[in-house]
Amino acid sequence: MIAPRPVLDLLSRHRPADDRERADVDRIRALLAADGDPWRRALPLHLTATAVIVHPESRRVLLRRHPRLGSWLLVGGHGDPGEHDPLDVVVREGREETALTDLMPWPDAELAHVAVVPVPASDREPAHEHADLRFVLATGAPEAVRPEHPEAELRWAGVDEALAMVAEENVRETLSRVRPLLEG
Repeated sequence: MIAPRPVLDLLSRHRPADDRERADVDRIRALLAADGDPWRRALPLHLTATAVIVHPESRRVLLRRHPRLGSWLLVGGHGDPGEHDPLDVVVREGREETALTDLMPWPDAELAHVAVVPVPASDREPAHEHADLRFVLATGAPEAVRPEHPEAELRWAGVDEALAMVAEENVRETLSRVRPLLEG
């Protein structure tokens, strides 16, 4: 069994905002208690790590247009084999997807939101769910952003504009949690 310690530690400090998030945390705890690697993509429910990337000085957030889903989403994704720390996963994914090399947890390295998210089937995989651990990462060089490929457009926006761009309620909830951090 893969040691889920970094995830368990994060979950033990996280305070779910409502019953839905509490239920999602419980599902993740059950996933971690099962035998095997909770990051393994073949599981119908597996861990992922995403982040709202922010530029605190301008109070903007970065959204990524997901090519397959055609939606504005957060940056992040799946762990690579051997990765077990969700913060390491999301920083690596963030750097790969945005070319931002200075990404750092902000204002701290704690979870901002936990959400179990349905993912529709594609020609490469069946429908499944992501047990998504969400963070906030900051950059001091927003002008350095570059998409990893042309179909994965990146866009800086204020929180209100970002909320108008995003259709998924779970992403809107994450953005709403970032607003007070940027305004504070």
